[in-house]
Amino acid sequence: MSRRDRGSATVEMALALPCVALLVVVGVGAIAAVTHKLGCVARARDTALAAARGEEVPLPGGPSSHHESVEYGHDGTVIATVETPFATCTATAAMEP
Repeated sequence: MSRRDRGSATVEMALALPCVALLVVVGVGAIAAVTHKLGCVARARDTALAAARGEEVPLPGGPSSHHESVEYGHDGTVIATVETPFATCTATAAMEP
């Protein structure tokens, strides 16, 4: 190793470590966003199916920041909307006779 190369590994590590940390943070954030969206869609689907069956619409099981609404269409459908601070999800179900 020549005298000119001294400290090059330290510089490479100093440049690579923040990039790796950024990738980890972005990856964890993406996983959290997808998990939140899937939970929102599942909640909207469950609400729409319960309303279509004529059952009592379940109370929100999550944080109190959820807002749910149910609309009954003229064509025999139920539209459930769940709004959270980060996502809005809508599900439609056909009403059962």
